[in-house]
Amino acid sequence: MKVLVVSDNHGQTDVLQQLKARHQDEVEHFIHCGDSELPSDSSVMEGFYAVRGNCDFDSGYPQQLIKEVESNRFFIAHGHLHQVKSSLMPIKYAAEEEEANIVCFGHSHIAGAEYTGGILFVNPGSISLPRMTRDKTYAIIEETNLDFFVHYYNEKGERLSSHTFNK
Repeated sequence: MKVLVVSDNHGQTDVLQQLKARHQDEVEHFIHCGDSELPSDSSVMEGFYAVRGNCDFDSGYPQQLIKEVESNRFFIAHGHLHQVKSSLMPIKYAAEEEEANIVCFGHSHIAGAEYTGGILFVNPGSISLPRMTRDKTYAIIEETNLDFFVHYYNEKGERLSSHTFNK
């Protein structure tokens, strides 16, 4: 299983089109964790499982999504309604209620991954306005033999060795 996760492009369309073109043959699914600032029916958003962020005004996006990918259950949210800038506990409880084992969220613009309590948490950072790093980032989650790998890439598609997570 390979899933690309991106968030917080804040209206920039070229970068989303480049990600899809670059990885369309490599990943099975594309997830957008909100703040695209694009209409939900935009052709740029085609192919993404996408949620509504605090800067999205199109009510065509759901606040959260549950997606089954192979043997994994994804809980996808922007994170602003789960206070992710303060703690992962509210989003962890929401994921547990949905029996999810992978949580994808954005909002903080800080790339990071953590595995706790049987749940993988992935924030792809921001592909347009990063915090805590100069790199504009997105992530690819890969599951191999029951291990999770989260690799982070910059907007040019270069893998960032400083941002790799393995569980």
